[in-house]
Amino acid sequence: MPKDTTKGAVKGARSGKNDRNREGQKKKKYRSDGTPIWTKPTIEGPGIWATCPRGKERQTVGELYDLFESLSAEIWPPAEGETGETEGVSAKPANADDSDSDEDLSIEAQIAKEVAGIKKPAAEKRIQNCHTDTQCVVFMACRPPVDPIALVMRHLKNVEMTGITRTRQTHRLLPVSGSCTANILEIQALCRDAWAKYMTGRVNATSKYKVELRIRNHSTLTRMAIIQAVAECVPEGFSVDLNDPEVFVLVEVFKSTCGIGVVEDYYRLHKFNVGEVAKMCKTKDEGQESITRLGEAGSAEVAAGKVSEARPPE
Repeated sequence: MPKDTTKGAVKGARSGKNDRNREGQKKKKYRSDGTPIWTKPTIEGPGIWATCPRGKERQTVGELYDLFESLSAEIWPPAEGETGETEGVSAKPANADDSDSDEDLSIEAQIAKEVAGIKKPAAEKRIQNCHTDTQCVVFMACRPPVDPIALVMRHLKNVEMTGITRTRQTHRLLPVSGSCTANILEIQALCRDAWAKYMTGRVNATSKYKVELRIRNHSTLTRMAIIQAVAECVPEGFSVDLNDPEVFVLVEVFKSTCGIGVVEDYYRLHKFNVGEVAKMCKTKDEGQESITRLGEAGSAEVAAGKVSEARPPE
């Protein structure tokens, strides 16, 4: 009886198809220069932690991109060559001279020119989202010359003055001047660096400080061990004050990463809660309006009293 080769042929075709799919998947994992294309940016360097409602992480990232890129362009204007370039394509408008020169070139030369323009490396983004794979938490890395602490303080001062948050989903913004692996030695080295940045331009500064520590998804180091390690790196002249501090050491421990930043006005600006700062501005405005109304009413009463005194008796 002849053997049925149909099943064997189908099985061989399927295995060949699976091999091709696997090869295609392997090829898609790497660029032409050998760098992986599916890897996500890791949490490192200076940046800004942001909190948001559950399920609104994507919207938060989008609004923070718009906000931070706008503010960073105001504070640190882009250098020549950075402005208007996206993904290696220049935003400079083509003029008549360029079109005339392109017409004079051969087809091969025009194609080579277009390919060279496409392959031109893109300028590195100043603000980069780093995936946290955690609900309600977003991290936006900042590249030089952007200073995350200066960036957040500028935004909070703007919100305090205008009452406009420019965001809908963002709750708190916590800047860190650097990040490291969450172990005691690296945390202390990072803390000294954060204090050095804060002390720049402050000669013989003395003040009261407090460590503000937040731990997420981390169980290796205890809270007390981290606080003690950070306290050992505080410069001379600074004393601990848990009730009325002037300087705050923000310590954010997330999984195996630790970020540290030294800031001021943390309590006054409602722990950098953008919505609460905006409410503070509105409350100020309402109070000023009520004072103005009371002043106007008092002036009107005084004027009415003077008029009644000036009338002759009937």
